[in-house]
Amino acid sequence: MTIELGVAELAATRFAISPLSETVACLQQLAGIDRNAVNLPWLRWAREELDREPLDLSRTWRLLVTGRLGWPEFLVPAPRDSGDSLENDLSALRRTPVDRVRACLDRVFGETLPPAAAALADDPASGLREVAEELREAHDRLVAPHWPRIRAVLEADVAYHARALTAGGAERLFADLHPDLRWHNDQVVLAGERWRDRHRVITRGPGGLVLMPVVLGSPYVLVKENTSTQTTIRYPARGTGALWTAGTRSPGAGTVRLLGRARADLLSALSSPATTTDLARTLGVTPSAVSQHLKVLRDSGLVARERSGRNVLYLTTPLGERLL
Repeated sequence: MTIELGVAELAATRFAISPLSETVACLQQLAGIDRNAVNLPWLRWAREELDREPLDLSRTWRLLVTGRLGWPEFLVPAPRDSGDSLENDLSALRRTPVDRVRACLDRVFGETLPPAAAALADDPASGLREVAEELREAHDRLVAPHWPRIRAVLEADVAYHARALTAGGAERLFADLHPDLRWHNDQVVLAGERWRDRHRVITRGPGGLVLMPVVLGSPYVLVKENTSTQTTIRYPARGTGALWTAGTRSPGAGTVRLLGRARADLLSALSSPATTTDLARTLGVTPSAVSQHLKVLRDSGLVARERSGRNVLYLTTPLGERLL
């Protein structure tokens, strides 16, 4: 796939975080679509949660789990700003123009729509409201319990790639996002074994691209086509593999002797990025105690920190990982 980008569109390209994107992605993981092995711990938890109390996804599931290559792109609209607001995401979903809903359903399902898609095409306004409510419930049950840690991974990913853009421009940025992506001759090119013999030029939406890291999703890059909002490129976030294992491995006896149990546990927990508040909640201690331990670990070069919007994220350094 190729996406043409002029100077103005490249200048308008931005990153965004989307709770709705994570919700749609996690439902597809539950359905076995492009399953990402690093999320198996979450998947086991989610199945137990749904065995305990199933979700009503009677409108949404049949739109997402289609047995076809695609699904309706309006279910994940491009966030208008940096994201991190489920309400804004759902509001944009509900505002999808009627003609866009029907055209998208025709592209995905063909001329003969299945019952769920036909019902939505007949009454898009009320249908989108029902889909939005189902997605809200899915988010609250399956994503919200883990959102602080997921958000920290997403924010750390954005910060990392922003530095890549500063250091090496668009060529470095897109090469760093995913092995299947690259920048070549004013184009974003998506190539690789998965895309062999399927070349096409993407009809880009208005403005620049919106680059969206995803934790609970596919190991592949997903590009939104034929969209009324900005074109999105959703890619697997860096550090997802450590998210579900951070804090689960016991620090070695030598690390505990050197740092003490509290700081050794904190260092282990920071294999996945987190804020002071997240760490205090996870470890069951006060934020002030966490801050004191973090200062010692930072002064020793074992932990680094970086600002992401309103939050300050902490992460184990390579030296800290070697010590663990």
